[in-house]
Amino acid sequence: MSAAIPMREARSVAVPALRRPRLGFLGVGWIGLDRLQAIHATGLADIAALADANPEMVARAAEAAPGAERAETLDALLRHDLDGVVIATPSALHAEQCLAALAAGVAVFCQKPLGRTGEETRAVVAAARRADRLLGVDFSYRFTEGMAALRREVAGGGLGRIHAIDFTFHNAYGPDKPWFHDPALAGGGAMMDLGIHLIDLALWLLDFPRVERVEAHLSAGGEPLADPDRQVEDHAVATLTLAGGTVVRLAASWWLHAGQDAVIAAEVYGTAGGAAFRNVGGSFYDFTAERFERTARRTLTAPPPGGREPWGGRAAAAWVRRLAAGERFAPEAEELVAVADVLDRLYWRG
Repeated sequence: MSAAIPMREARSVAVPALRRPRLGFLGVGWIGLDRLQAIHATGLADIAALADANPEMVARAAEAAPGAERAETLDALLRHDLDGVVIATPSALHAEQCLAALAAGVAVFCQKPLGRTGEETRAVVAAARRADRLLGVDFSYRFTEGMAALRREVAGGGLGRIHAIDFTFHNAYGPDKPWFHDPALAGGGAMMDLGIHLIDLALWLLDFPRVERVEAHLSAGGEPLADPDRQVEDHAVATLTLAGGTVVRLAASWWLHAGQDAVIAAEVYGTAGGAAFRNVGGSFYDFTAERFERTARRTLTAPPPGGREPWGGRAAAAWVRRLAAGERFAPEAEELVAVADVLDRLYWRG
C-alpha cells in the first residue's frame, strides 16, 4: 500500500435533471422520519408519498410532509410517479423492496444492510446497474466530521503506511424487535447490526483494498455461537487481513457491561503517525477526532457547543443532492458488495 491513498471521485454519469425529484418513503419510524426531515431540509425534492405498516407513524411523518399522499404498500407507493424511494423497513425486506423499486425505474436509498447476504446485495447492485438508477445505502458514520477528518489524514499520507486499524462498537443496550434475533430475518446479530458500519468505514478509509483473510469469533450469552442458523451473536470479534498487510480488528456487541451507553471508536496506526475517532462520554451522537505523533496529540474535530452534531441524515441528504443533479448508477455501489462479502465470511457463508 502506498503512503498516500488517493481520495476517489464519484464516477457516476450525470445527466440533465428533467424535473425536481419526487420521492416516496417506505417505513417512517424514527430512522425513516429522521431521513425524511434531513431530505426535506435540503429543499431539493418533493416528498410525494408515505407508506408504513403503522398508521400512527404515517400520521406523524405527514406532519413533516403535509402534501404527501398516503399509500398502503410499496406497489401503491410506486404508483405515485416517483423518481426515488427511501427505504427504512426491517432488514429481511430490503433486497426485495429495492429490486421492486429499481424494476420500476426508481432510484433507491436504503437503510443498511442492503441485503442479508452477499447474494442479495449483489442482486440489488446488478439491478441498479441494469436500470441505470442511483443506489445509496445509509452508511451514515462516513458523514461525521470526525470520520471525514480521519479519511483526510489517511489520504494525505501524513500517517505513512497504514498497518493497523482497530474499530469498536459496543452498545449497552440491544434491539427490542424480535426479528433482530432471527438469523433468517436479520442475517446476523451484533456484527450485522453494528459491525457493518465498522467494516464499511475500515475499507472506506483505505479506498476498499482486497480483503485476503477473515477470522471471526461469535458468541451469545457469553458462550460460543452454537448454531448460527438458529441464533445470532450478541458479541463478535473479527480480524481482517487486507492486501498490503494491513490488519483490521473489529469488535461489536449488544448488552455489554460497558459502564456507559456505548463505546464507539476507530483507531488508525501508520508508520508516521496515528489518529482516532471516539465517542464522548458514552454518547451515540458526539465524537472527537485526534491526531497522534508518539506521545503528542492534537484535536482534529470536537462536538459543537452544546453537543449533538447533526450527522445522522447527511448520507440521505447527499444522495438526494446527487439525484437532483441527475446522477444515475454509480460504480462505487460495488463497495456495498465488498462489505456484504466480508459479512458472509464472518458468518461462515463464504
